[in-house]
Amino acid sequence: MERLRQFIYGIIAGIAIGIGGIIFLSVDNSVVGAFLFGVGLLTVLFFELQLFTGKIGYLVFNKPDYVIELIITWLGNFAGAYFSAFAVKNTRIFQKFDAVYEIADVKLGDSPLSSFLLALFCGILMFVAVDIFKNAKEGTVKIVGVIFPITVFILCGFEHCVANMFFFSLADAWSVKSFFYIIIMTLGNSVGALIIPTAKKVFGK
Repeated sequence: MERLRQFIYGIIAGIAIGIGGIIFLSVDNSVVGAFLFGVGLLTVLFFELQLFTGKIGYLVFNKPDYVIELIITWLGNFAGAYFSAFAVKNTRIFQKFDAVYEIADVKLGDSPLSSFLLALFCGILMFVAVDIFKNAKEGTVKIVGVIFPITVFILCGFEHCVANMFFFSLADAWSVKSFFYIIIMTLGNSVGALIIPTAKKVFGK
């Protein structure tokens, strides 16, 4: 039952990130879109949902079977992101989202090394956002601590594997190549998210 909960919560988290992607595509101002995208992660954190990029950084503090939870979470996120894209494609607002095709083309036209490194930077910021939320005492600090790192990673063009699951699904861009890039981005997000907690575990403080 616990594994089922993890998968269902993973689906809902994927939907939340999909909603963030919809917000981003719905506004003309990229700064506003990047800022509002944070609603997706805030939803995940407030409702304690399962988001791969929010959980992978804590791998070093958990038992080996935590890897199973991460895999289940990733699969749930994929299902939720895909559902969000499928659903919005069947609404009237989809006609406003032509930019998603260019977004997918740019991401798939990048080199694997570039995608990995951009995902690594995103992973660092994701861990920062999640850890601030977990440890901050004040609600305002929690929200600001989430919104700012998310805004930064989007404006910088860093790669988030779950967000890209949504964008690739919305653009009908799935292929062997796009799946390969999602794996590369997943690895980059993972390495980035593990940098700070690994250093803390090894060196303390």
